[in-house]
Amino acid sequence: MAKAGYGKLRSALLSGEYQVVIADESITATFFNLLSTQELLKLIEEKPYGVELILTGRYAPEEIIAAADLATEMKELKHYYQAGVPARDGIER
Repeated sequence: MAKAGYGKLRSALLSGEYQVVIADESITATFFNLLSTQELLKLIEEKPYGVELILTGRYAPEEIIAAADLATEMKELKHYYQAGVPARDGIER
């Protein structure tokens, strides 16, 4: 499924239809060996001028950070789990 998603992601990135393409949790997918770092590096390299590619997820390899124009690390300060809100299917689990 990750490989099929990668194909759709790449098609969207190269289609000329979008100014922003978000690959949510794609970096985490490399950590779990669902996608390779090389595949994400290829996306960064092929990204058309004027298109923003946003890759999210934890455990970013140094190669991805080096190839990115901008890298941000977020830190949890407060989470709704602490108030007893359960995990939602398709969102947190």
